[in-house]
Amino acid sequence: MTSTTAAPTARPERNIPAEIARSWLLVNAMKTELFDQSAVSRADSIILDIEDAVDPSQKDEARGHVVNWLAGGGKAWVRINDATSRFWADDLAGLRGTPGLLGVVLAKTESADQVTESFHRMDGKTPVIALVESALGIEEANHISRAQGVFRLAFGSGDFRRDTGMSATAEAMAYPRAKLVVASRVGNLPGPIDGPTVGTNHPILREQTGVTVMMGMTGKLCLAIDQTSIINEVISPTPSDVAWATDFMSDFEANGRVIRDGSDLPRLGRAEKIMKLAVAFGVQPAL
Repeated sequence: MTSTTAAPTARPERNIPAEIARSWLLVNAMKTELFDQSAVSRADSIILDIEDAVDPSQKDEARGHVVNWLAGGGKAWVRINDATSRFWADDLAGLRGTPGLLGVVLAKTESADQVTESFHRMDGKTPVIALVESALGIEEANHISRAQGVFRLAFGSGDFRRDTGMSATAEAMAYPRAKLVVASRVGNLPGPIDGPTVGTNHPILREQTGVTVMMGMTGKLCLAIDQTSIINEVISPTPSDVAWATDFMSDFEANGRVIRDGSDLPRLGRAEKIMKLAVAFGVQPAL
């Protein structure tokens, strides 16, 4: 189907690598007026959504909008339909080889084979973020994290709660979040991407993003442009963290990089990680 979506306007190049991207903005693929606006937002990464956000009768049209916008110079990830749906194969065939496609987000991932098959259908060149949204997916997370083609894990918290009947509290969601963090480490992947915060209450968003960080997750899905700056701020190292890391590294270098006790190596690792993220995100040390 031919889409009439306009080509994107000029935009600044994104320079936050996807492996450390903090804010992942979901954009309904039927709302083409939001494509350019999202692309120039503060989101580290954008995901054009042709899955849950789109009615089954509009899947082909939504996919056409996405392909047209990407082919016209846009750059984005695309959330595709799950491997058990009748739309999955068409999504992969339609997106395959599209310029500007950064990767696909595979909805409702429940096995490593689903990731690998998606990866191969895209010629083995397109990274796959496995969106885990069910009890089975959580329990298979260690295998999913080692699937060929997997790039990061993400938590579909809303569907997970619907599948399990669990509440949205931090305590109830601690197990699936921890499972994805541990599985990401098992698979030698970047930290996982947390589920979104629903609603417009920014203090709640800030609090829930703090839980994301506390659990060891390093990104978060978001549903609105105005959520991106808060997520970016909370997931970034704080200026005081950067000041500590800067002082530690200066002291470590001044002492000839000599390990003095058992706490030095863990502190060195933490300091190096903070400094790397501070450079990427432009965080300056506190005075």
